[in-house]
Amino acid sequence: MTTNRATPTEKRSIAVIGAGPAGLMAAERLSAAGHQVTVYDQMPSVGRKLLMAGRGGLNLTHSEPLERFLQRYGETSWHLIDAVSAFPPEILRAWAEALGQETFIGSSGRVFPRAMKASPLLRSWLARLAHQGVRILTRHRWIGWDEGAILFSDPSGLPLRVHADATLLALGGASWPRLGSDGNWVDHLARRGVELAPLAPSNMGVNVAWGEPFRGRFVGQPLKNIAVNHSGTRVRGEAVVTAYGLEGGAIYALSSHLRRALEENASTVLEIDLRPELSVERLAERLSRQRKGESRSNALRKTLSLQPIQIGLLREASASLPAEPAELAALIKAVPLTVTGVQPVERAISTAGGVSFSAIDENFMLRAIPGTFVAGEMLDWDAPTGGYLLQASFATGMAAAVGIERWLNRA
Repeated sequence: MTTNRATPTEKRSIAVIGAGPAGLMAAERLSAAGHQVTVYDQMPSVGRKLLMAGRGGLNLTHSEPLERFLQRYGETSWHLIDAVSAFPPEILRAWAEALGQETFIGSSGRVFPRAMKASPLLRSWLARLAHQGVRILTRHRWIGWDEGAILFSDPSGLPLRVHADATLLALGGASWPRLGSDGNWVDHLARRGVELAPLAPSNMGVNVAWGEPFRGRFVGQPLKNIAVNHSGTRVRGEAVVTAYGLEGGAIYALSSHLRRALEENASTVLEIDLRPELSVERLAERLSRQRKGESRSNALRKTLSLQPIQIGLLREASASLPAEPAELAALIKAVPLTVTGVQPVERAISTAGGVSFSAIDENFMLRAIPGTFVAGEMLDWDAPTGGYLLQASFATGMAAAVGIERWLNRA
């Protein structure tokens, strides 16, 4: 598959700042339309966050129906409906396969390349971009504007002024700054009057003040096959105990809920269901079989197959475990943990906040800076892991490219 070829009125120069999924997707579309595209990136090589994501298999997207897929973006979903609907998961899969990267659907519904890494896809993608005439300049740090020109610091540290017919900003959020997304663009846009929402961590770990016995024994160990509940929202998955608290898929899926709760209060409580497949009644019936004289830990291990870390978590939440089977069963189904904070944005998987959707028009162009467009994680949308992050990055990159074409052809 190749991107749709447009027929511009004339060949234009376009600067794409940021060589992540959104920026490179826009560069592909615009170069296929015949425009002269230069991609600038401050890092020594491109796609570093994409390659990092590939260490976990490169979860490109998800196979669930589009209507349900869009709901995963929560309150920001309606801002992304048009972009993701125009470049949905099946089109993203076809695009990857046209680059020679066959995809498959995992047992969870997530979509991965058969190679289970990002490097083969990135190599093929960069080869396509080179064939289409895209120029990529690394070690070029964007430092704002200067009398209408885009201003960079070049590899030697000297200023470089660039004029372009249109500019796309695709600089990412502020998570994983060592890979290039450092959020330094915020001040540049704020000075130009662009409406911004504060950057905040998303898909991040949370802080729980473990007691020393539990911390010393169980840090680094997983809590498997659990469900996590917070304020009426329930997520099945796994978590990992860390020195600061908890991280992992089940926690990440609740990150926006937890972050908002902590913005209003100093702490919030989440509950962990250690046996989500069993009811309270069924648990209580099994616990009632405990043999006389048998220790509570042995009973929990033998009758419910609880692991030491799960038993330790019960004791962390209740120093004296309930003697009554029904009460203990209720605790197992809802182990309360007090969350006192979240990990900072630089340690998060992704970033919430950024350029408000009210600050851009239907072409993804900044209202305050005509001719400058925005895509990817710079925009104020939030998504859980599971393929939703990359899908929206690719899709908004494509949507911004289409917007640039429309704007150029009207200009």
